[in-house]
Amino acid sequence: MQIALTDEQEAIRDGVKKVCDRFGDDYWSGKDERKEFPHEFHRAMAEGGWLGITMPESLGGAGLGVTEAALMMHTVTASAGGYSAASTIHLNLFGPHAVVVFGNPEQHERMLKPLIAGTDKACFGVTEPDAGLDTTSIKTFATKVDGGYRVSGRKIWTSSGQVANKIVLLTRTTPKDQCKKPTDGMTLFYTNLDHSKIEVRRIAKMGRNAVDSNATFIDDYFIPDADRIGEEGKGFHYILHSLNPERILVGIEAVGLGQGALARAVSYAGEREVFGRLIGSNQGIQHPLAENWMYLESAFWMLMRAAYLYDSGQSCGAEANAGKFLAARAAFEACTRAVMTHGGMGYSTEYQVERLFRESILLRIAPITEQMICNFIGEKVLGLPKTY
Repeated sequence: MQIALTDEQEAIRDGVKKVCDRFGDDYWSGKDERKEFPHEFHRAMAEGGWLGITMPESLGGAGLGVTEAALMMHTVTASAGGYSAASTIHLNLFGPHAVVVFGNPEQHERMLKPLIAGTDKACFGVTEPDAGLDTTSIKTFATKVDGGYRVSGRKIWTSSGQVANKIVLLTRTTPKDQCKKPTDGMTLFYTNLDHSKIEVRRIAKMGRNAVDSNATFIDDYFIPDADRIGEEGKGFHYILHSLNPERILVGIEAVGLGQGALARAVSYAGEREVFGRLIGSNQGIQHPLAENWMYLESAFWMLMRAAYLYDSGQSCGAEANAGKFLAARAAFEACTRAVMTHGGMGYSTEYQVERLFRESILLRIAPITEQMICNFIGEKVLGLPKTY
């Protein structure tokens, strides 16, 4: 068994790195401080052809798999941009997957081509204030009318909603108590995000401030039939197709974030002298950094296996969830250690590690919590009773 990247995969890493290297610490810390979306980075990735890496070749994409997308996003997040850079383009890779799989040819042409070109930006409207991870309990409702649907409801943590002109929106079209199964009766749309009719209110948050997060308020908003993806009532089943790729991508982004922080810590430890010696020569500094490397590397290859299983049509739920869990923990520990290695300067903005540290906690929370992953592994892998 050979576990190695192909020449094509290495070329993807090199090509993405060349784009990312054009955007350094000053660019990203400035975007974070000003809470300003990195339009220039988004445009550069679009011009490089990277926004369509998983999209069909017939539409101008590369037609590659989750493995290649994961390698791309790992490279992006290991760059100066950290998780903000990943979040700038993340939705392009998993959000429209239901459109790719279940959309019709007209929708492919109309919806996916502008995403690949970077002329459209989309956000993801699934999570709700009173539902959280219990997606079957969403209350946003789409009522059928002539020519389309009238939609009302609330969404929360809608990333990039301030700049997006499109939204992937999951609604109920049949009340939960009228469905045979809780997962029935939900319908998926990909439609315009009309800011003159939908209120998108920015949420103040700890980190990743270059990419906004929002509370979204939808009241009697008309969506045409042409923007419904697939059949009415099958929306939950459609978004399931993107969940494992999302776990893999978020996990590999966590690895990149942690490795970027580790690289900064190692560089500082190899230059900083205290009591007449480099701090990196002290085992109290060196050993924790070595542990960070081991945990991050282990998570990376777990996620690579998950991506391989997905691309080859095999079950990958356990590996994708476990990889995301391990990567988020490893990234948080590496970013924390990077701050500690810098000592007092780690608390300053100059060395950037405080920015990466603030981003790292998010990866332990979203898009699925550690506790829910443990529930999944306990029940589905170990065969233990359901706990919730």
